[in-house]
Amino acid sequence: MWRFLTALVAAACLAAGQAWAVPVSGGSLDPTTIPKYVTDLIIPPEMPAAGTVKTGGNKGPKIPYYEIEMVQFEQQILPPGLPVTTVWSYGARGKPQTRNYPAFTVENRVGTPTRVKWVNGLVDASGNYLPHLLPVDQTVHWANPPQDCKDGPPRPDCDGVSQDPYDGPVPIVTHVHGAHVGPESDGYPEAWFLPNAKNIPAGYARHGTRFGQFDTTNAEPGTAVFQYPNDQPDTTLWYHDHALGMTRSNVYAGPAGFWLLRSESADKKLGLPAPAPKIGDKPGTRYYEIPLAIQDRSFNANGSLFYPDNRAFFEGLDPSQLQIDYAPDSDVAPIWNPEVFFNTMVVNGRTWPRLNVEPRRYRFRLLNGCDARALNLSLWVVDASGNKRSEVPFYVFANESGLLSKVVKVTTGSVELLPGNGRPGVPTPAKHPAEALLMGNAERVDVIVDFTGLAQGSVVRMFNTGPDSPFGGFPIDPADVADPGTTGQVMQFVVGNLLGPDNSTPPQKITLQPIAPLVPTVTRQVSLNELESAVVCVEELNGELVQVPGSTPPDCTGGGFPFGPTQALLGTVASDGSGVALRWDAAISENPQLGSTEMWEIYNFTVDAHPIHLHLVNFQVVNREPLGGAPYPPEPWETGFKDTVIAYPGEITRIRARFDIPGLYVWHCHIIEHEDNEMMRPYCVGTPGVDCPAGLF
Repeated sequence: MWRFLTALVAAACLAAGQAWAVPVSGGSLDPTTIPKYVTDLIIPPEMPAAGTVKTGGNKGPKIPYYEIEMVQFEQQILPPGLPVTTVWSYGARGKPQTRNYPAFTVENRVGTPTRVKWVNGLVDASGNYLPHLLPVDQTVHWANPPQDCKDGPPRPDCDGVSQDPYDGPVPIVTHVHGAHVGPESDGYPEAWFLPNAKNIPAGYARHGTRFGQFDTTNAEPGTAVFQYPNDQPDTTLWYHDHALGMTRSNVYAGPAGFWLLRSESADKKLGLPAPAPKIGDKPGTRYYEIPLAIQDRSFNANGSLFYPDNRAFFEGLDPSQLQIDYAPDSDVAPIWNPEVFFNTMVVNGRTWPRLNVEPRRYRFRLLNGCDARALNLSLWVVDASGNKRSEVPFYVFANESGLLSKVVKVTTGSVELLPGNGRPGVPTPAKHPAEALLMGNAERVDVIVDFTGLAQGSVVRMFNTGPDSPFGGFPIDPADVADPGTTGQVMQFVVGNLLGPDNSTPPQKITLQPIAPLVPTVTRQVSLNELESAVVCVEELNGELVQVPGSTPPDCTGGGFPFGPTQALLGTVASDGSGVALRWDAAISENPQLGSTEMWEIYNFTVDAHPIHLHLVNFQVVNREPLGGAPYPPEPWETGFKDTVIAYPGEITRIRARFDIPGLYVWHCHIIEHEDNEMMRPYCVGTPGVDCPAGLF
């Protein structure tokens, strides 16, 4: 049904000659009226620690200790002259000067643990809780502090009854994405906690079903203490909220930041561009290592964030034009949208920013922080009218979990593995001529961009040619490619004078080490599935979608067709090769043994690509195989260890991982709307009843 409506909208635009003329809908602020490239990029500073603590019962060495609170504040995301935006983000506790969206960067030393007290500071000056900035659907399987469960006894973490947006105290739990960490510190979706507010209603649960923490002696309400071993190679991680069934709303409000693992010896050995921000820097310090969090957002005319508050938004209809029963009277959530694509590009908390650069090499840590949008990035020197003149390559040397085996030169339609001896490699065509640097949701790549030789005043612009709609692979329908006037542009670099010598190593001379393949002993088949309504059939009537009384899916013999999609789900694969869709609270089906190495074959039975993330492990992408076709290798920039992988429709995506810490974790799609409505499953490493609760099996 939804594909049918999308096709109607696209056809109407094409017929009118306006395939790109109308920006993605959403919000009362027209994105075409927002000036571009008039505000400077914010480079997130380093997050200050609260001090140190001793490990091993106060007998071991001291390690960094942070107290990081999630708070509400205002920030100038839109250019000056437009209103400020109320957001949430993380900051050092009691230090308002550290509040920023995105959050300050937490710097970590490889091999040195970091301890954090996470604080839910979503309270006002009087100590009363702050309601959510955005609509939260209470009918999906969510944190549910009111405990008004549709089925079973009152409890947290269940499908709710009320169709109204939630206006109570906000649950949070922080997940460091990509961290190799124990289950008590992983940010399990049911481990949420409320703020220590004075006015929490009677009967509300203050913690989720699986609330726990590393420091079990911590009894401060509204907090949890986690510890991270940081026993991984140098890499780019990030931290964000992960509360069950409302991650999309919480993260969209702002709380996310970079979590970097660093060993200075490795950076110096490779000769990477430096420095990055650090505590104690003098004003005006020039940085050549910069993280870039790329997100899409929409705004209202008063500067507030826009997020849809009704399901009709996904269908491109006014709420009055979607006449159906909603949950709990059906299986269609009234507020949740299957995917949302926003009309304004935001980098490091500013819309379409600019960065003045020198004609030298820079290191950028790129993060696709969008809810649902896949990015296809390229850099081009542009003329005064913004027309592309010459492409500037990305040199990819690392991804989510560390270094690749070779530097990869990426331009539109071409990839080139560099031998590391200063000579060029052999360019090979990309999978499709339009493919550039493709990034699924939550993926990171570490790149060098070389502005050397560009004349003073040269303008280099980052473009996005991914779709303004669900990504299903290449080719992308021309009607779906990002609007070149809005979401097709990301940020701009302006080349100035060289202010000092560039002592970094040219990417053509960076030598990386081969990566030994993991050897699995178990092969596991899992599936990605999409559901339509099991109770609602609809028909189009005078431009509206109307429920057909007495007609029942899947056949809808009484007329109409099944309404959908209602959920995307993970699951297993049946003996006949079909997908078995499983909801969050179904019995655990993935139970790797402690210390085992497994091959996961991810069967995608949906029509969209899904970025799949496994907590705990860093995995290797083996290959992809069209159902009924021949396997083909991963992208050259996917050859290192990763924690998120794009699984294409109609294909099997194979990954290898070693499961070496016992306990309860999750795997899920990182299209956040999907994970919030059942496209997430718990998995257990180790022995049921010992390492994970027996009742989950």
